Amino acid sequence: MLQKLRTSTLFIAGILLGLSLAIGHSVYATKDNSQSIPFEDLQAFTDVFSRIKSDYVEAVDDKKLLEDAIRGMLSGLDPHSSFLDTEEFSDLRIGTTGQFGGLGIEVGMENGFIKVISPIDDTPASRAGIQAKDLIIKLDEKSVKGMTLSEAVKIMRGKPSTDIKLTIVREGETKPLIITITREIIRVKSVKKRMLEEGYGYVRITNFQSRTSTDLLKSISTLQEESKLEGLVLDLRNNPGGVLNGAVGVSDAFLDEGLIVYTEGRIDDSSVKYTATPGDILNGASLVVLVNGGSASASEIVAGAMQDHKRAIIMGFKTFGKGSVQTIQELRNGSAVKLTTARYFTPNGRSIQAEGIVPDITLRNLKVSDRKKAPKTISERDLSGHLSNPENGEETKETKSTSGNDDDSKKDKPENLSETDYQLFEALNLLKGITIANRIQQKG
Repeated sequence: MLQKLRTSTLFIAGILLGLSLAIGHSVYATKDNSQSIPFEDLQAFTDVFSRIKSDYVEAVDDKKLLEDAIRGMLSGLDPHSSFLDTEEFSDLRIGTTGQFGGLGIEVGMENGFIKVISPIDDTPASRAGIQAKDLIIKLDEKSVKGMTLSEAVKIMRGKPSTDIKLTIVREGETKPLIITITREIIRVKSVKKRMLEEGYGYVRITNFQSRTSTDLLKSISTLQEESKLEGLVLDLRNNPGGVLNGAVGVSDAFLDEGLIVYTEGRIDDSSVKYTATPGDILNGASLVVLVNGGSASASEIVAGAMQDHKRAIIMGFKTFGKGSVQTIQELRNGSAVKLTTARYFTPNGRSIQAEGIVPDITLRNLKVSDRKKAPKTISERDLSGHLSNPENGEETKETKSTSGNDDDSKKDKPENLSETDYQLFEALNLLKGITIANRIQQKG
């Protein structure tokens, strides 16, 4: 037995050494020799491996130990880097290109529990009253403590028409809330539209997919056929982000020229500049962008570009502050790593990481009949191990989605907007004010 264990340990050490030499051979060609292979630390790894194999109370599969080691290595980098086994990688591709049974919430890990970043519009989670910053401590009767984010998401997803019971801790509540949610098919369609009033349109983007910019252009064209647009409200509230190219395409729709966003990382491929092409779908009509603490990543790219180019007025409250880019890199065995490879910057060179976009007009989502302070939302800065912002010298060092659904928003009567959506009500008033001001200026 001992001889087999030694053989296994030497085998693992040999693999690690081989990997180290292979990595060293490819990396050292482009990097200086100050980066050395940590042989002593690798020896410590094999020592721990052998102790688990010999002393742990139960036998553990070698593959599981190695995968768990990889997961730990990536999760220690930042909240958005992670390892995806073959099943998780397949789920990710389905989540961004197809449909599946789920709840409709964007979640992350915080202190070993599942924290809600934002519920997605018109999904079981949003209809059940799930809120940003809710802390999920149990899935059915199983505690989430000790689960990985991927394991928790896998449990929350499932066959449509099946129920799951969430035990939630919510700020302001004296005891945990128990909410039962029925899973539904979550379809990927991110753009919704409607006319608010004659001449004033509304487009909501729930998340950014590869077709989002195309769907946006079609939606606005449809609105323009109904009425000449004097102004448009672009709603990015509780939009957790998504595909970078989707954000670039949406920004490009409203800009004639100039930089949209640029990324900077350690390797050449991660440093890219994205610029606008000629043509403004609104032909210069006024634009108001609504954001809040659930607006993250790609949403912040759009808001930042509109703000820096003074193309739109940003209204709401400070965004989430996720200014990093993740790259999915497939491995030889069919698994993958989601690795943070760059930070992104607005056209004026602002890093959003852990800072967010500060609106031009700060406006909480209050009802006229309810003056209570809106609940505080979670932000990137609140996540353990978040990347630092390179501009302010912050010394700090995963988000998965069950995605959104394709039902159009319920049409609010314009006269009731002050009660049903106060921020949208104020955005519409702002557009009307700009239109009046522009007409006066033209007459003068």
